[in-house]
Amino acid sequence: MTQISRSEIKKKGFKRFLKSFKYSIEGLKYAYKNEQSLLIHFIATVLAIILGLTFKISHMEWAVLCIALGVVLASELINTAIEAAVDLITLEINPLAKIAKDCGSAATFVFSMIAAVIGIIIFIPKIMHVFHLF
Repeated sequence: MTQISRSEIKKKGFKRFLKSFKYSIEGLKYAYKNEQSLLIHFIATVLAIILGLTFKISHMEWAVLCIALGVVLASELINTAIEAAVDLITLEINPLAKIAKDCGSAATFVFSMIAAVIGIIIFIPKIMHVFHLF
């Protein structure tokens, strides 16, 4: 059997570049339709953006918030990819498959908690100020 290098498989060029956007959108559509937690993260993202606009947060706060939200959404997509790859290998209950899926989920959980703390740091003082609690 002849070995083919990855660079030979990966086509290059502008057409391939444009197709990569299509594949990315397909991945987002799949995850949105099939992953409940991505929908929850998306709703949290929309709420954070609405709060940011409402409270007119600073450019630096926007930057930190956008990074946090982007990392959470991206980690959820990576977790979905890990789950699909594991399911491709085996649908049987396997301790190693469980570890892979659980660790992917845990990574998303950790990033979500960090994003929540960032949201608290940015928004709680502003909310307290509105209600004259600060």
